[in-house]
Amino acid sequence: MIAMVSPSDPFVEFPLGEPIPLEASWYFYTSGHVAQNIEAVDWASLNWHLPLLSMDEASGRTMPTWHELFDHPQLDSYWEAERYQNKYDRVQVPVLHISGWYDDEQVGTPLNYIGMTTHGPTPVRKSQHLLMGPWPHGINSKSKLGDVDFGPTAIIDLKKTMLRWYDAWLRDVDNGVKSEAPVRIFVMGANRWADEQEWPPAHTQYTDFYLHSGGRANTIFGDGQLSTDAPAAEKTDKFVYDPADPAPFITDPSFAQIGGPDDYRAIERRDDVLVYTSTPVTADTEVCGPIKVTLYAATTATDTDFTAKLIDVWENGFAQRLSDGIVRARFRNGMSKQELAQPGAVYEYHIDAWNTCEMFKAGHRIRLEISSSAFPKYSRNLNTGKALGTNSDMITAEQTIYHDAQHLSHVTLPVVR
Repeated sequence: MIAMVSPSDPFVEFPLGEPIPLEASWYFYTSGHVAQNIEAVDWASLNWHLPLLSMDEASGRTMPTWHELFDHPQLDSYWEAERYQNKYDRVQVPVLHISGWYDDEQVGTPLNYIGMTTHGPTPVRKSQHLLMGPWPHGINSKSKLGDVDFGPTAIIDLKKTMLRWYDAWLRDVDNGVKSEAPVRIFVMGANRWADEQEWPPAHTQYTDFYLHSGGRANTIFGDGQLSTDAPAAEKTDKFVYDPADPAPFITDPSFAQIGGPDDYRAIERRDDVLVYTSTPVTADTEVCGPIKVTLYAATTATDTDFTAKLIDVWENGFAQRLSDGIVRARFRNGMSKQELAQPGAVYEYHIDAWNTCEMFKAGHRIRLEISSSAFPKYSRNLNTGKALGTNSDMITAEQTIYHDAQHLSHVTLPVVR
């Protein structure tokens, strides 16, 4: 089997308990099992519609599935038929897993490779291969995304790759596939392909980069810093999250492609975006693997969101988005139950910022953005703690981020040694 740009289980990509605004355009497009004309709708305006539940009606097309999603905001028996990442033991075949670092469903593919090599049937664990390029959801379609050019080797002969895979496993052709390294990944920044024996690479050293500031990490002009030195006594950082004015996520307004290697300098001018930046790296530094953020935070609301975004800051200031993620307070302990937050209480949040493979060139800086929104990639948390997607009421939330000896907020980066 060849599995390309596979979506994950429910709530893995968007752990919010509700669909994101951009998904409405997908359900519209596939409504009636035919390709509908989504250009007939002003999605950029419609993405702001509240309540989220009636977004389909506002688009001019009632979509029963859209409504059904709001009846099941957490992981329960309803979703079992759509889950497959707890059933790897049933997959009895060799699989070539393919995706791109800027595939907006990227997270599922590396997880599937890990799942099959660790939980798949023993006979097929060693017949799993992973191929990750510098591609969007339309894999192998272009070598330049936005302002970033990944070079002449970014596009491969994918049909040849697929034919070799099937020849090897279906016709038993001795073409070298079975003896090749099982993992082939594109290292962005260096713009080269690398072969590995596993994912994540075994020679990766997971390194914690801690948040620091003098209490004013707000905006690109603040005093936020990122370093491998653990904090001692430090002031907290604060910002106000207003659902009526969320921090934007740079993307087209429909489902077609959610984000890319975009320049986030304009977004980092906002006061509700905390910016933590390292000193320039003194030598080329490869970061390749899963990106995890541990955040200690408090809110004045009973429910809110915290977002994280990893950035490669070029010498000219270009702030290239690499990966990002979100956690919703009510689901901080998992999607199987909802637990509203106690206002003012400090909780430890874990944010899955998916994966990347980037060479931070000498002179570049590593940056982490912390906020409470990335709209419209993620639906706006209205901060009220009410049933998700069913109302239009909203309040602002005052957010406090802790980074001291008792609250070691950090991002864990897979640094290749």
